[in-house]
Amino acid sequence: MTHDHDLVLRPTAAQTEAALNPPAGRNGGDLVVETLAGLGATTVFGLPGQHALGMFDALRRSDLTYVGLRVENNAGFAADAYGRITGEAAPLLLSTGPGALMSLAALQEAAAASAPVLAVGSQVPAAGLGGGRHGYLHELRDQQASFRDVVKSVHIVRTASQIPSAIAAAWESALTAPHGPVWVEIPQDVLLAETILPVVTAMDAGPEEIAPRPELTAVAADLLSRAERPVIVAGGGVVRSDASGKLRALAEKLDTPVVTTFGGKGAFPWQHPLSLQSWLEDRHTTDYLEAADVLLVVGSGLGELSSNYHTFAPRGRMIQIEADAGKLESNHAGIGIHADARLALQALLETVEERRDPTAAASVSAVLAAVRARIDAQGLTLEQDLLASVRQALPDEAPSFWDMTILAYWAWSAFDARRPNTMHSAQGAGGLGYAFPAAIGAATADPTRPVLAVSGDGGAMYSIAELATARQYDLPVTWLIVDDGGYGILREYMTDAFGEATGTELARPDFVALAESFGVPAVRTAPGTLAQDLAKALAAPGPSVVVLPAHLRMFAPTHL
Repeated sequence: MTHDHDLVLRPTAAQTEAALNPPAGRNGGDLVVETLAGLGATTVFGLPGQHALGMFDALRRSDLTYVGLRVENNAGFAADAYGRITGEAAPLLLSTGPGALMSLAALQEAAAASAPVLAVGSQVPAAGLGGGRHGYLHELRDQQASFRDVVKSVHIVRTASQIPSAIAAAWESALTAPHGPVWVEIPQDVLLAETILPVVTAMDAGPEEIAPRPELTAVAADLLSRAERPVIVAGGGVVRSDASGKLRALAEKLDTPVVTTFGGKGAFPWQHPLSLQSWLEDRHTTDYLEAADVLLVVGSGLGELSSNYHTFAPRGRMIQIEADAGKLESNHAGIGIHADARLALQALLETVEERRDPTAAASVSAVLAAVRARIDAQGLTLEQDLLASVRQALPDEAPSFWDMTILAYWAWSAFDARRPNTMHSAQGAGGLGYAFPAAIGAATADPTRPVLAVSGDGGAMYSIAELATARQYDLPVTWLIVDDGGYGILREYMTDAFGEATGTELARPDFVALAESFGVPAVRTAPGTLAQDLAKALAAPGPSVVVLPAHLRMFAPTHL
């Protein structure tokens, strides 16, 4: 009897010939890039540094496309977005010490958002490891310790022979649900040393699928089938597992309303009669969810933002489908199903009994009308008009990336993403500077469609250097900068809490002139012309900047 894995292990004649006669001049860096290519990578992001030069030199002997950003943290954000858009592991090549540590905020966002990023960092020479007293440039006493609290897994290499297996294990970890960032660490001398090992071929590191246990889906299906007031909360896991179609089919089979979390934007059609949209910072929505006799939560841990700042207190039975076992019942007790959202939704689709509820669509309309009435009473027409202008200008299939800024906070609740996996923000970890470098990563993944980045002037200053990157690679990224002269949302928070704001007012450049100095076309717009100016910028080839001077206010959320 022949097993499939026996066939995989038997080399072909061509493989044997290539293995016995490897090309000369290869080193440990070649093993890195050969392994990445063998696993299916086509693009890598990063920034070179002294200890990592072996990897970067090897890139010129490979078919991998390299996209170099100007700051390691921005390179991490670009890799994060590439991973979100493609669903593939995005390689991120980094140096030692300061270069490596500069990526931590981006890797924290990737971890919070379950974005598959495979970071490969260098180390000081192996002889200098362990004590932190050898005096090597960039030396840390325990570099990997800085990453262990951030990434999914850490993979340490000390010899050339370990490189392919370590990277393969990291690749599998990054792509096993829940997706996330991983860290591989290789000393400088191992990367530089000539190797006699054959060229890496036929790598296999497929992610493990997490299937639901059938007894749990049977119980969940029975509860949903017999429920009087079921509601579904769809999180980012639905988008990441490409399960939007199955979610819609289940909601329609059960006649069940659906609310999407901020991370799950686009998981369910915004204008569907059963869509409660994303108004999670509103008591009308919270009350409706609490009144459900069965609440199905798919791909969300119901964290701070998804639970209306932990004020949500469900009264009915809760079913939670989550690929991250640590999030099961972490905030609310219920039936926890550890599974990939797509597999679990498919199991429920095959098991639930069809139910009809002629009142479901009407109840959804009533909730949305109450939300709109409350928002409209606050006199915030400028903010709503600006969001409508962005939606008007942005093609439906074009992805958008939003920084931590007031217009993005509005977008979390009020923006119609229209397509799954097209709206992304830094709301996982909440770091500034995400939008523009992330948009660069998305444009690298698919340069055939425009990409929008939205920042405030404070967050924009984190990423100004990447205007050079966008210009160098001629990427179709349009950057909308809302200029209010400071950290607008922090200004609001501090004024509300303390009566006045401290440290929030900023001197800033002329963003139009600054963009043009990079060779990037830019325009200063106004609320009345935003839709026209933004649409023109998005339609033009290459990068562009649109600057909107405006002081925005946040709508008053209701937690009580």
